[in-house]
Amino acid sequence: MLRRGFVKLHRWFGLGAAAFLFIAGFTGAIISWDHELDAWLNPSFYQARGQGPARPALVLAAAVEAAEPRARIRFMPLEAEPGQTLLISLEPRLDPATGRPHDLGYNQIAVDPATGDIQARREWGQTSLSRENLLPFLYKLHYSLHLPKAWGLELGVLLMGVLAILWVFDCFIALWISFPSLATWRQSFSFRWRQGGPRLVFDLHRSGGVWAWFLLLILAVTSVSMNLNTQVMRPLVSRFSRLTPSPFERRAGQVIPAEDMAGDPRVSMARAVDLAQAEAHRRGWTAPPGGVFFSAETALWGVGFFKAGQSHGDGGLGNPWLYFDAHSGESLGADVPGTGSAGDIFLQAMFPLHSGRILGLPGRILVSLLGLAVATLSATGILIWLRRRRSEGRVRSLRRP
Repeated sequence: MLRRGFVKLHRWFGLGAAAFLFIAGFTGAIISWDHELDAWLNPSFYQARGQGPARPALVLAAAVEAAEPRARIRFMPLEAEPGQTLLISLEPRLDPATGRPHDLGYNQIAVDPATGDIQARREWGQTSLSRENLLPFLYKLHYSLHLPKAWGLELGVLLMGVLAILWVFDCFIALWISFPSLATWRQSFSFRWRQGGPRLVFDLHRSGGVWAWFLLLILAVTSVSMNLNTQVMRPLVSRFSRLTPSPFERRAGQVIPAEDMAGDPRVSMARAVDLAQAEAHRRGWTAPPGGVFFSAETALWGVGFFKAGQSHGDGGLGNPWLYFDAHSGESLGADVPGTGSAGDIFLQAMFPLHSGRILGLPGRILVSLLGLAVATLSATGILIWLRRRRSEGRVRSLRRP
């Protein structure tokens, strides 16, 4: 009876989540290479046209905001790879006439470091399959399905997060039902390649899931963390290990004046980078400041330390960041991978594990293959169910008088 109940739970979860997991798996296999594929599709966003030495990034930042007073830089690299552009993320300032954000029509630009020219613009995450928007579209589809916000909630992010929680439980259910008896355990690892047809489809679903089970479980758990970090993962981990509050959590508990959130920071980007460099030197860090972002919602600057082209922190747990109050310059703490409590390190590993970047290039290849495996398991599960339905339908028709 227990096994039969688990089979039904697995079946109904699979039917309900198959489309979502197929999309997540297939897009995940692609966006493991989002930078490379986007550069291939849209060279104007990546290949700088100008010749000569690169201007300082902070000089370019000032020029960008002067040329477009309706926009403010949200994130930018502080150094470009040789021959590459600087990809800068923007956000609209508030329109004094309406009190609402300006309608820019774009939120990402590619700047030539040598000339300061803006080579390309786009709205990152736009629902579009055009050449310039394809990879950002797939990236956002992966974690949110492009569902709109409602009642102040990211419905797509929440939906995919809830499905990830159910997926975690289903991983254990699937493992249980994959081994019906000790006498037949070897069959749960085998593939009937020569027989093909329905038997091979069944083996791809059952045995494929068994072979990849532990990696699929990691993917499911990290998916929960990606979409429901503050709602589920951090509270859960905090029950087992003390967690260090992030600067964002500490700021969330403070009252920030509305004018500070709406207006420009009193501490400039250049000053924030100077403060970060001084603090990094005090800590003995050797990596250069590689990127800077401004969070208007929490009124803080963040400065990351990494070499050009390594913003994702390939290999290991990622890059260190320092945070400062955007209006006073006060240090708000640091995020240093590999430090803190066991719970802190566990959470630091979530994105590197989910993306495969914890192992560098081999890890990204592995995650691409896992994405295809998730899509295959979803498709074969549907095929098995359809065949079962047809078989049951034929039995019922034969029983009719």
